[in-house]
Amino acid sequence: MDLEGGIYGSPVKKQSWATVFTLAYQSLGVVYGDLSTSPLYVYKSTFAEDIQHSETNEEIYGVLSFVFWTLTLVPLLKYVFIVLRADDNGEGGTFALYSLLCRHARVSFLPNCQVADEELSTYKKDGIDTPGRLKPILEKHKVWKRVLLFLALIGTCMVIGDGVLTPAISVFSAVSGLELSMSKEQHKYVEVPVACVILVCLFALQHYGTHRVGFLFAPIIITWLLCISVIGVYNIFHWNPYVYQALSPYYMYKFLKKTQRRGWMSLGGILLCITGSEAMFADLGHFSQLSIKIAFTSVVYPSLILAYMGQAAYLSKHHIIENDYHIGFYVSVPEEIRWPVLAIAILAAVVGSQAVITGTFSIIKQCSALSCFPRVKIVHTSSKMHGQIYIPEINWILMLLCLAVTVGFRDTKRMGNAAGLAVITVMLVTTCLMSLVIVLCWHRSLFLAVSFIFFFGTIEALYFSASLIKFLEGAWVPIALAFIFLIVMYVWHYGTIKKYEYDVQNKVSINWLLSLGPSLGIVRVRGIGLINTGLVSGIPAIFSHFVTNLPAFHQVLVFLCIKSVPVPYVRPEERFLVGRIGPKEYRLYRCIVRYGYRDVQKDDLEFEKDLVCSIAEFIRSEKAEPNGGLVDLEKDDEKMTVVGTSSTHLEGVRMCEDDGDFAEIAGPSELREIQSPVRPKKRVRFVVPESPKIDTSTREELRELMEAREAGMAFILGHSYVRAKRGSSLIKKLVIDVGYDFLRRNCRGPTYALNIPHVSTLEVGMIYRV
Repeated sequence: MDLEGGIYGSPVKKQSWATVFTLAYQSLGVVYGDLSTSPLYVYKSTFAEDIQHSETNEEIYGVLSFVFWTLTLVPLLKYVFIVLRADDNGEGGTFALYSLLCRHARVSFLPNCQVADEELSTYKKDGIDTPGRLKPILEKHKVWKRVLLFLALIGTCMVIGDGVLTPAISVFSAVSGLELSMSKEQHKYVEVPVACVILVCLFALQHYGTHRVGFLFAPIIITWLLCISVIGVYNIFHWNPYVYQALSPYYMYKFLKKTQRRGWMSLGGILLCITGSEAMFADLGHFSQLSIKIAFTSVVYPSLILAYMGQAAYLSKHHIIENDYHIGFYVSVPEEIRWPVLAIAILAAVVGSQAVITGTFSIIKQCSALSCFPRVKIVHTSSKMHGQIYIPEINWILMLLCLAVTVGFRDTKRMGNAAGLAVITVMLVTTCLMSLVIVLCWHRSLFLAVSFIFFFGTIEALYFSASLIKFLEGAWVPIALAFIFLIVMYVWHYGTIKKYEYDVQNKVSINWLLSLGPSLGIVRVRGIGLINTGLVSGIPAIFSHFVTNLPAFHQVLVFLCIKSVPVPYVRPEERFLVGRIGPKEYRLYRCIVRYGYRDVQKDDLEFEKDLVCSIAEFIRSEKAEPNGGLVDLEKDDEKMTVVGTSSTHLEGVRMCEDDGDFAEIAGPSELREIQSPVRPKKRVRFVVPESPKIDTSTREELRELMEAREAGMAFILGHSYVRAKRGSSLIKKLVIDVGYDFLRRNCRGPTYALNIPHVSTLEVGMIYRV
């Protein structure tokens, strides 16, 4: 699957107004599903226990005032006008901010960073670095680097928690409309099973992807927003036309003065009015800044304000009578249209939940790419729409946790407490990282950054404290989930770093390699051997293990390093870095393949073709064009050259695509690759034509490479067993020997090795003492 075409130019290409409005329309179904369904449960959660709705209406007016100003200050002012500008080449989210910071200050913990990575076009920096006090402090002290990584991981863990809690509260609140049509005894036996059935169906259908039904998402959300807007306008004019007066901040003061501590605790329910706001930034990569701004300011924001005002107008004329009255969304809906509204609400809740689940898959993919999450199976459900992914293991874990929350809590009050804490924590993380982006990336004054974090941080800290106080009433769930996922992510990241440090400290000397001679002291047979390594320079220790334990080796050896860089995408023409190890006659090459954290890694045959093409282009350009307009970089006496892969024709190498059976022309090793269980694909054969532009030695090396490719390609993987070295502390032994070893044995192999036929793979075990 090649989804690279058309991705890279979109952030900079000026879009027509027709395209912008089309994207704005589509964003309503993807970005705003969660935010649009918040009126289902905000008032119900707010008045659940802490405050009562009295006949003075001070409580309901105060809550409406808080909702209005919270929606205005956080989603509108903070996200629409400020945070959306902090995109990473068109991408948004917690890791986009962390990626920006890693590029403008050396705070990254990625072990195999290179100077060459800074030459990537997507590695661009805004403006010129200016000296300041903050940047040296972050780069010098390792503790601040850990704090930044911790913030990014906490934000990620809370997004995963949101992926559990949002579907539960959205679907449960939508289904709760049944309570007005049946008795309390019947209702409690119907509501939970119906919500669970809907959730099971939602997660069970994830593997089909959303591209088949995605065209329905925007109409459903538009219908829902139109529905709540019309109901809101009706309630305002029918019940209380003067409810607009409650938009004054004075009513917030009156509310807190009367309710005091109980009013402060009720802010955890009011907070739910902005749940889903982070999706505007997280889903930025699928749309554009302008389209998301237009959709929110012209459709979503006014619809939500009208909906909340309408509910407040209705409640201001209907006060609690005994115990049969429930404050909720459906009581303000006219009885004649209650059933149609219930159906639309359930559909809108499903759409909102779908967007959160997809966002969870996306951020886990980003974490995995940056070595902060164990490798998982990533399925691309659409060959046309970039970013449509499905992760089976995570999907079923989310489903089980979601069902556990629904069955365990059975009410929106505790679900709301849990969801509110997850949402506000992500927003606090975004505020903290944005304040650093303002200084380090935008090169604005420290005063502006402090003002930003003080203003928005104060608002969010107020809501955070109100949510945290509900720890025993449901808020413990996101904390427990975040703690578990944080341990998993930290253990995996720590183990990966230690393994790489071992490789760096135990590199084989180039003099040892030269002493072996061109044959490396063993028999060289036809074929290409790809030796997987995490090193970007030097010879890994596991290579000496291969040489001393194997009787023969391939005539062409490639040290292959597939690495992630802190950018969302790497252009195809910049993906490969190719260099030579040792003299020319050794036929040893190093190939570094660079992927961004949102890139799609190609399948095995496509990857093999690009790899051979990049090496062939390196051989051709090395002699004919010493500089050739390419980027040359010196690193440990190795000259690495940036080689493009977007071309299917190289000067001096002709590629022919064949279909069908190769039994007449293929050797045994080639046949084994073709007869692998993967679906039939085109096979690329390479021919080196006679050309006066290529000298004899270069042509001979190219011909040898192509003959080796036709003979077959084998992946040589080091099966590493990481153990804590003697004298290590008990905690380190638990982390490495138990935690990391368990994750390594139960996670997926490298992405590029998943589709390789077993006969083309060789694994050699080695123990790492870290």
